[in-house]
Amino acid sequence: MSEWWTYRLEDFLLFSPRVYWRMFELANAAFWPLQLLTLAAGLAIVLLVLRRPRRHGLWIALVLAGLFAFVGWSLLWRRYAAINWAIAYVAPAFGLQALLLVFGAARGGLAFDRRDLAARLGLLIAVIGLVVYPLLPPLFGRPWASAEVFGIAPDPTAIAALGVLLAASGVLVPLLLAIPLLWLLLSGLTLHAMGDPQAWLPLLAAAATVAAMTLRRIAR
Repeated sequence: MSEWWTYRLEDFLLFSPRVYWRMFELANAAFWPLQLLTLAAGLAIVLLVLRRPRRHGLWIALVLAGLFAFVGWSLLWRRYAAINWAIAYVAPAFGLQALLLVFGAARGGLAFDRRDLAARLGLLIAVIGLVVYPLLPPLFGRPWASAEVFGIAPDPTAIAALGVLLAASGVLVPLLLAIPLLWLLLSGLTLHAMGDPQAWLPLLAAAATVAAMTLRRIAR
């Protein structure tokens, strides 16, 4: 019997890259044209952060909550867990994220009022999740049907949420950042185990978020 330290990350992979990306193809086909609505919701969130109309924090939190709940149920629980049993234990974290967002909205504990360098970097991160991620498939030799779209797929949803939350203030913000960060770490490691060149993207987004938070602390 091999010792545990002789195992590599890919030894724990329960599915092939083809099965993984096929999952997104099937999800996109099943939900089309919902992608147009989720992308519009994401762009609306960015506009709300920029313009800050009355009660903008409430609407941003509620929309993000709905999208996290939907992705956790429709993609992670119903599809991803079918090819990776461990995701059944991860999917509830997206539900928890939704509950935290609703709680923050109900208590008025979230205000997207930061205008520092970290917040501006956050908006750039959000745009990457919203606009860049759906355009990646041809760059990595995959069909358009496998595109990861905000509000449908977990990675762009987590990335855009992190970017938006960097513009937020409130006691719940550290908790709200934790779940998307941990998800991107898990996703990046999974893609790395698959040998996928896209693995660096979720890890880079997580690192950029941590760097922005660090800059904010230094600037205080």
